[in-house]
Amino acid sequence: MEPADFAVRAGQWLRGPGPDSDVVLSTRIRLARNVEGYAFPNRIEAGARSALEERLRQWIEAAGMGEAHYCNLSEVDPLMQQMLMERHLISRELLQGEGDRGVTFASTELISIMTNEEDHVRIQVIQAGQTLQAALGQAIDLDRRLEAQIPYAYSDTYGYLTACPTNVGTGLRISVMVHLPALVFMDQMDKVFQAASKVGLTVRGFYGEGTKAVGDVIQISNQQTLGRTETEILETLANIIPKIVEYERGVRTHLVNEQRVSLEDRVWRAMGALRYARKMASEETLNHLSAIRLGVNLQLLAGLNMSEVNELFVITQPAHLQALKGRELGPDDRDVARANLLRERFKPESN
Repeated sequence: MEPADFAVRAGQWLRGPGPDSDVVLSTRIRLARNVEGYAFPNRIEAGARSALEERLRQWIEAAGMGEAHYCNLSEVDPLMQQMLMERHLISRELLQGEGDRGVTFASTELISIMTNEEDHVRIQVIQAGQTLQAALGQAIDLDRRLEAQIPYAYSDTYGYLTACPTNVGTGLRISVMVHLPALVFMDQMDKVFQAASKVGLTVRGFYGEGTKAVGDVIQISNQQTLGRTETEILETLANIIPKIVEYERGVRTHLVNEQRVSLEDRVWRAMGALRYARKMASEETLNHLSAIRLGVNLQLLAGLNMSEVNELFVITQPAHLQALKGRELGPDDRDVARANLLRERFKPESN
């Protein structure tokens, strides 16, 4: 797969509609697994790691993922590595790792499996909108097919064994990515953080652990798995996410009814910047796109396709811009290229 072809469109999870997708961008299920008889990736010797990577590739292929692609990151150029992370197919840890490590992902990008990251196997299912039950079911189905091929490291006492103690047990992490521009606008995000913390959930940025909450987008996920069943983890998220969705919607309604001029000013200032700026940094872009997405959802802007707005959250990222241009770009040149792309996407319709 060529980077330029890859960069044209985002994955299906970001393009497709889904339940509550005015607020919930995606639901992600991750299962951590390891192979019996092998040291964890941070302890394994290089030769054993390479042999295991090849075995994992074969096992995953035998389990069946439909039309899929495999990349060994030690053999892929840095641009493609960065693009895979920008598309949420791999983690920063896999990107920054060493030696043989890989990812197998479905052509839709709804399913991916990282190999030799923190754990030997990281299964990921990501779907548009709030689809907790369906996404978990799909992940468990894939996990069972893999378990028929792979001898997982498992303890009758502790459950699935993982490199990090917080993942021992089910190895399950559920993350829901939400867009909360109204709560940010009204400076009410502390209530979200407090509600999540009370039930043992954590809040992360757009690209997960250790990243900033840019573009008014955060991820809400469980912190620990030991001693908790998959159902208990799911129910915790299923109880809190609808409340956050309704809270955000309520504040949006308040803005429309009570602060419409300020709201429209925020949306149209963003549109003006996207239509006419000659340089645009990545974080500034995401903040403006957040306002545009809000404007489309509240019917303040007409003629815009929500899936195309969503896509821009990914394809305006640094590696994607360089892939589209076909060459390496420095920071200033990337900002110019980003502004050019955005002006083309948001240019006013001619009369």
